[in-house]
Amino acid sequence: MNQIFVPVTLGSQTFVLAHRGASRAERENTVLAFRAAGDMGADGVELDVRLTADRHLVVHHDPRLEDGRDICALQHSEMPTHIPTLTEALDACSGMWVNVEIKNDENEPDFDGSDSVAEVVAHALLARKENSRFLISSFRRETIDKVHEIAPELRTAWLTVAVVPNDAENIIDGLVHGGHSALHPWVGVLTKELIDLCHARGIQVNTWTCDDEVRMAELLAWKIDAICTNVPDVALRVLGR
Repeated sequence: MNQIFVPVTLGSQTFVLAHRGASRAERENTVLAFRAAGDMGADGVELDVRLTADRHLVVHHDPRLEDGRDICALQHSEMPTHIPTLTEALDACSGMWVNVEIKNDENEPDFDGSDSVAEVVAHALLARKENSRFLISSFRRETIDKVHEIAPELRTAWLTVAVVPNDAENIIDGLVHGGHSALHPWVGVLTKELIDLCHARGIQVNTWTCDDEVRMAELLAWKIDAICTNVPDVALRVLGR
């Protein structure tokens, strides 16, 4: 049986997080990809959420459909059938924990400076009464701050490309003081020193997106908390599971 995420001693276990589901095996961010991740034995799934014009949460990475239409300008009824609602996606991730990434980029058409999307996501997750399953992240720090303000019982994480070493202590202090639980840095520039620093302050480190077996083994030796990957079956094999 797959594990439901609960906090563990930092660095004591490495979780496998399926990036947009098992996205090498199935179309990303679809019910099929999420179910495939579960079948492979992934511990969790990472997925992306956006709001439609009629305020439905749908799971899609890009702000536009393949035909160029903006999701934020469309009704939910206009969504292609392969794009699930958040509810459908979470149901397909049964038995796994879920990293819900809120898309709220100021350079994209659905940017919401008030972060009302954070409120919609927080209330949708709270309604499921499965708080331990969820970890909410965003590249926009204000968005996860809003989630924490509304629902401090939900775990939150800041998503970033890199943390400059000279800024690392201030950034981690800010996450701790802001009530956040995790840092999600890009694997390409992640160092063991950053992982150790985060763990010393009680912050979990989940890295994205690693498909290379050699790098996975290195991260495991560094006691990374979770590896987000397009190939969860490969990661599980590297972890000896």
